[in-house]
Amino acid sequence: MYVTTLVEQFWALCSGPFSTIAGMKTYHLAGGCFWCLDAAYRVLRGVSDVVSGYTGGQNPHPTYDQVCTGTTGHAEAVAVTFDPSVIPSDVILDAFFSMHDPRQLNRQGNDVGTQYRSAMFYRDDEELALFEAARDRADETWSGGVVTEISPLGEFYDAEEYHQDFFAKNPSQGYCLAVAVPKVAKVRKSFAGYLT
Repeated sequence: MYVTTLVEQFWALCSGPFSTIAGMKTYHLAGGCFWCLDAAYRVLRGVSDVVSGYTGGQNPHPTYDQVCTGTTGHAEAVAVTFDPSVIPSDVILDAFFSMHDPRQLNRQGNDVGTQYRSAMFYRDDEELALFEAARDRADETWSGGVVTEISPLGEFYDAEEYHQDFFAKNPSQGYCLAVAVPKVAKVRKSFAGYLT
């Protein structure tokens, strides 16, 4: 029992928001519904894991229903873990800005509320600088008006299991067909050199 607990604690630390095992990096990004970001990142070579979750708010251990009210301060976000020797950090971040419209404040399309805001959550000065540079590039690409928030990373709470890898489990679901499929197609076209 004690050994199992230690092993579980070790793996929790290894896969947590501050994981950098064996050169891997994890970025915490929000840009509308996390199902779309999850699906789009999974087509990129070098991305080893995508976890849908909640961050940026004040309520501990929020549920999906609570976050959907828009009162928790949390955003639907993903923790994207990748190998920068396979896919550069700049590509991960530029892909983020191609997956959603960063000019829309507190919404993405018909998904409205602060939980759908465009945001990047940094854990150190290096990430802050990378995120600011990526936002500046995006502002040029989108001809100005980018409203993406850049904030310190607080606690990241994994979303409920049914949200994890949602698109792969529900490819014919209406929202996925209408919203996620076009975003995945855009990433496939724009980042063809990095596809799995």
